[in-house]
Amino acid sequence: MHYLPEHDPEVAEIVRLEESRIEDTLDLIAAENHAPRSVFEAQGSIFSTKAAEGYPGRRFHAGCRNADALEELANERARHLFGADYANLQPHSGVSANLAVYFAVLDVGSRIISMKLSHGGHLSHGDASSITSKCFDFRHYGVDLETERIDYGEVSALADDFKPHMIVAGASSYPRLIDYERMAGIAQNVSAYLLVDMAHIAGLVAAGEIPSPVPHADFVTFTTYKTLQGGRGGVILCRQEHCQKIRRTIFPGAQGTPSLNMLAAKAVCFKLAMKPEFRALQKKTMENAAAFADAFVEKGYRVVTGGTENHLVMVDLRSKDLTGDIAEEALESVGIIVNRNVIPGDPQKPEVTSGIRVGSPAISSRGMGQKEVGQIVELMDQAIVNHRNPDALEQVSAGVVDLCRSFPVYISQG
Repeated sequence: MHYLPEHDPEVAEIVRLEESRIEDTLDLIAAENHAPRSVFEAQGSIFSTKAAEGYPGRRFHAGCRNADALEELANERARHLFGADYANLQPHSGVSANLAVYFAVLDVGSRIISMKLSHGGHLSHGDASSITSKCFDFRHYGVDLETERIDYGEVSALADDFKPHMIVAGASSYPRLIDYERMAGIAQNVSAYLLVDMAHIAGLVAAGEIPSPVPHADFVTFTTYKTLQGGRGGVILCRQEHCQKIRRTIFPGAQGTPSLNMLAAKAVCFKLAMKPEFRALQKKTMENAAAFADAFVEKGYRVVTGGTENHLVMVDLRSKDLTGDIAEEALESVGIIVNRNVIPGDPQKPEVTSGIRVGSPAISSRGMGQKEVGQIVELMDQAIVNHRNPDALEQVSAGVVDLCRSFPVYISQG
């Protein structure tokens, strides 16, 4: 930071403290990752100042020659990376992307079915607290409470009964793969669109580590800052037949000028995602998630679905007679960052929960492997078991700092 400390020392100090926090804590939030410096440089570039309403070649501001080149480059990279007919990179977030898809092809009040939040879905999939539920008529499917996996029979029966105009597949806390081909078949049987929200797993899909929904879905949305390791923002992929409706819904329908600096960051992360190093990182991310699941089971915890097939693990804390909010607070006190999370059939309120969600992307980006995962689970267990013991927590905290210092995020990069 060359100018910020002089122009605004208070903000500069908060930024410095956040960098220090990141370096000295283990980020296990499944929705977070550590982006490369090049992504930060793109986000902080001169494109932050440019207004460019519209699309390349059809802007409502002059001076967009370079903006057009940037957006065309980013779009081409997105289409190539995911094998999509069309990409729109202008959505400011994943929720904005989902809303745009809904409004592009549906009317207010149209029927949609999606995964319920308490079983792993997302707020923007029609949860009662979300604006999406106020605009559309949602019904929700869930998981079989015995297997804790999606009950495709229930999805099919619900679709036959409710006759939705759209089916949404995708989740924010579901540790298993989704059968997109089967979901597409269910959607086709009732003449519904299929939207797949792959916000969490886009990096795994880009690397070819898990199956892609693109060949099966009418629309695919995702964010770029999770497994994809980019900056913040949303993306919509769709079939060519839907592209004009998506374009009009984003602009002028729902947004003005795109954030070109964030679009630049998206272009960078797509470029990096094509490299062998990125594919190796995604493979390690999945291996580390599986190692987390095994290590928790060995420590006597129950893991939801018995394991994982992606980047996250859902841990049931009831075997330790503990709730998610207490575990989250105890773990943060020692520098391990997770989030409390409801699990299928959870008897606790969302503010309390019976579980925690553990993700492997950020520690994998730091270079940690399965050996370190074992050490982290040992530290987590010690913190959870001794959450009322200050001396024990202090010892765990020292262990966390030692591990973090061995795998720096940014400090070693200057």
